[in-house]
Amino acid sequence: MALVQLSPPPGFRYHGTDLESEGRWREGSLVRWRDGSLRPVGGWVDRFGSVVYAAAPRGMIGWEDNTATRWIAAGTFEKLHVSNPSGTTYDITPVGFTSGLEDAAVNTGYGGGLYGTGFYGQARPDTGNYSEATTWSMDTWGQYLVACSSTDGKLYEWQLNTATPAAVIANAPTDNLGVLVTEERFVFALGAGGDPRKVAWSDFEDNTLWAPASTNQAGDLELQTPGQIMAGVRTQGQALILTDQDAHRAVYVGPPFVYQFERVGSSCGLVARKAVADTPAGVFWMGQRGFFGYNGSNAQELKCDVWDKVFLDINTAQISKTWAVTNGQNGEVWWFYCSAASNEIDRYVAYDYKEGHWLMGDLSRTTGIDRGVFRTPLWADADGSVYDHETGFNYAGGNVYAESGPFKIGSGDNLAVVTDLIPDEVNLGDVTTTFKTRLYPTAAETSHGPYTMTNPTSVRFQGRQVRMRVTAAVNGPWRVGRFRFDVRQGGKR
Repeated sequence: MALVQLSPPPGFRYHGTDLESEGRWREGSLVRWRDGSLRPVGGWVDRFGSVVYAAAPRGMIGWEDNTATRWIAAGTFEKLHVSNPSGTTYDITPVGFTSGLEDAAVNTGYGGGLYGTGFYGQARPDTGNYSEATTWSMDTWGQYLVACSSTDGKLYEWQLNTATPAAVIANAPTDNLGVLVTEERFVFALGAGGDPRKVAWSDFEDNTLWAPASTNQAGDLELQTPGQIMAGVRTQGQALILTDQDAHRAVYVGPPFVYQFERVGSSCGLVARKAVADTPAGVFWMGQRGFFGYNGSNAQELKCDVWDKVFLDINTAQISKTWAVTNGQNGEVWWFYCSAASNEIDRYVAYDYKEGHWLMGDLSRTTGIDRGVFRTPLWADADGSVYDHETGFNYAGGNVYAESGPFKIGSGDNLAVVTDLIPDEVNLGDVTTTFKTRLYPTAAETSHGPYTMTNPTSVRFQGRQVRMRVTAAVNGPWRVGRFRFDVRQGGKR
């Protein structure tokens, strides 16, 4: 008899073949690691107890005005709303606002290409017209809200009067792709005036003066990039401008040039306008085929242990819905996206930037904000409800689990005969375990369990390789550490 320790390192690894995840956690949902122990993420509760928005919100901000009143603003494809902390919601949609698209549209069907091109039964090449799902970029200029819909393109300002809708900022460019307010309180129009590469900014402390002159600091610049501007982020005393091809930073240098722009990354384009988040460790975003980070000086690709899980099972037609949010209290960035089988967001992938590992799971959220003005993170779903996250342990029926890759005895040529499991939990019985055995990496699996934990837990199974699944048995603050098998070596059949 020998005790074999099962202690996969933190984070998921879903990349390559099954054996390439040997000794690692391979998949799961709604779990994280802290100090080496597996535990559930915080749960959620419906903040307002009712649907707040008539459609999926795709852009949100929370802030506090000069009277310490807190606000939440959220935009859908056809409306702009603000809510107070008790859930009273006001429609502040601007007069003349142009509604957009709730879902992205790809014209690769009839009329979307040249007659007779391509082969029957194969996907058409990337030559059709693509229309993004409508998203909103939002910021605050002092205590006022500024916002821009990716479809409508005008810059709006709301001055806290719930009886008055947001209004167009006078003299601002139109046909923009987004908006950003810099640390120095200049309003940036991104993709200004219909030029997808232009950044224009208003005068200092005057967001109605946009015409450059020797007597003001308004200005504009066309980025030298083959792509189009996707988003801008305020970070570390500078502004990071991301295109779908590269990354540029803007640093305030004062008159006469006002801002200096510099490329800080190539082949690192942003995949969707909301798929970027700023953190104390830098800016992180999702690209077309990977994840990237910016540390204040240059952009670098992140090593992603769950690449296959994300990029081989993502709905590229609805990729414009992808968005990111910082979960600062846990040192994480979460990205929500549509799996290949879904037209609406149903999955997430998260990066723990403190410990450098990856999380993933199933959850439908379309926009949100980190804690700050509000005590908990606020995330909304496609039905228009808003939830307080990282509070309690309610998961609305969600499956909370983690499943490992294979473990084997020696080089895997002998059978492992397992008779007992010695669990390592804070409260014995908070989780159940299931074991899956195989004789060969591609052979059919045999499942054993689930087992309710006792110390030790009597189990009886054998195989050349064994996987373990840990599933929450209670909704609570359970912790799982290092489990051990009581194993003997069997024959070589």
